[in-house]
Amino acid sequence: MHIDRRALIGGAASLATLAMTQRATAQDATAATQWPPREHFKLWPDRPPNSPRRLPTPNNEMNGQPPRRELHLRGVAEPVVGVYRPARPDGRALLSLPGGGYRFLSVENEGINVARTFNPLGVTVFVLAYRLPGEGWLEPQDVPLQDAQRAMRLIRARAADFAIDPAGLGVVGFSAGGLLAASIATAYADPVYDRVDAADDQPARPAFAGLVYPVITGDMMRVGALGAARFDTDRRVNRGTPPIFIAHALDDPVVPAAQPMAMLAACQAARVPVEAHFFQEGGHGFGPAYLAPELPGSHWPQLFDLFVKRTLASRTTG
Repeated sequence: MHIDRRALIGGAASLATLAMTQRATAQDATAATQWPPREHFKLWPDRPPNSPRRLPTPNNEMNGQPPRRELHLRGVAEPVVGVYRPARPDGRALLSLPGGGYRFLSVENEGINVARTFNPLGVTVFVLAYRLPGEGWLEPQDVPLQDAQRAMRLIRARAADFAIDPAGLGVVGFSAGGLLAASIATAYADPVYDRVDAADDQPARPAFAGLVYPVITGDMMRVGALGAARFDTDRRVNRGTPPIFIAHALDDPVVPAAQPMAMLAACQAARVPVEAHFFQEGGHGFGPAYLAPELPGSHWPQLFDLFVKRTLASRTTG
């Protein structure tokens, strides 16, 4: 595989900038946060698929204590995509999928802070507020994937408006959002909803997928009586799966390291390009901003940025 050396040099030069951005993000984490942001768009023109008679009641709440007081979303009745544009876009784009155990969405830590970190690197960031399966939806196991597929297709349909390369659109997901990212990377073509409009003719397959302290198997995502989430994603990896990036802390008390290790093994078996970083310390839920800079895990955004540049360069130079 040929690697564009200029991309590597450019990525290395950005490390100091990104480190400063991370520190600024951590300091700014207690600032007022707006959701949805001024620029956003709805996924569905009418009621979302699988809607019950009564939709859940939206609830945006601040959770935790400083310096980890963050905005969480519950009751997502109308899924939307928040748009965060960089000052100097380079064509790359990320759809960020926040976690929260499918019980809430950690939209600030694992969405807005992703934009604060990657916008200075030229990456356009889209944050998806997807529906939560435990909030009354019919066939609830399908609703997160419905929203993720639809978001990918709508973003690609409007790529010119967003100044992005539709072939450079990837995903990054955290914890339960990591399961959704792994699902869109392996089940991007599953017919989970009926065609709505011309945007649904666009592909939903991401160019790459970042899985950060990710859940990988559905049996970890039981919500009440709903049973397992839709996929054991490691079992669905095949040659059509896009390149995968993994970041995980070995002391994670929520998601065992065996989960991302299973995805690593599956990618290797299927000959899917994969890069994995397992850090000794870091715990769970550190997003792009909440690890002390002396911990190696705090540098996963830099590592991911370099991975994305290499992945896209190899696609164009072969």
